Amino acid sequence: MRTALLAAVSHDLRTPLASIKAAIAGLRAEDIELDEADTKELLITIDDSADQLTDLVANLLDMSRLHTGSVTATCQPVGYDEVISRALRGIDQHDLGRIQVDIPGIQRPVFADPGLLERVVANVVSNAVRHAPTGLVTVTASAHLDRVELRVIDRGPGIRADDRERVFAPFQRLGDRDTTTGVGLGLAVARGFTEAMGGTLTPEDTPGGGVTMVIALPAVRAEAAQASSR
Repeated sequence: MRTALLAAVSHDLRTPLASIKAAIAGLRAEDIELDEADTKELLITIDDSADQLTDLVANLLDMSRLHTGSVTATCQPVGYDEVISRALRGIDQHDLGRIQVDIPGIQRPVFADPGLLERVVANVVSNAVRHAPTGLVTVTASAHLDRVELRVIDRGPGIRADDRERVFAPFQRLGDRDTTTGVGLGLAVARGFTEAMGGTLTPEDTPGGGVTMVIALPAVRAEAAQASSR
């Protein structure tokens, strides 16, 4: 793990830092005259790279918490629809147009920690967007007996059966290109947080090609849901 972390830091953290440094140097250069479009492009580069750094550091800290056993889930009734919008805030505006959310208006709430669940959904959706660069990513939910399942459906290249568990190991980046930013912790953190809330995160094949990540959490009983809404 130490070797993998050093490799991740040497590449994945330095890449956005280098982009920020280069963009700032361009803005500060006195011998270069930038028009409004060039200035805007450099500022966007800084903003996007800063977001990448924020996500990377957050995942590193979250994995550290999981390994030290310091993750405490404060579970309460929460609806998947309540956390979806917050979870999608960190998605690039261009990619947001490819995400289709289909959550029924009347849905059983789940027993979960809102903050941890938001992080789980954000990581799983980001992973789907990254590995399915074209086509829609669909987010939908349905109740099944004592659980409610959130499905994040992509139509990318899919995952081989032998690799289905490996994608949840820390520092795994199956199928990623060398230029892809990410230390391979997103799904590991998502599964760890899901299990801390008493749920499961499992991959399935998407009919026609791709991967469907299923987040299943305990459903709140009807009487408890009514009491919490009063």
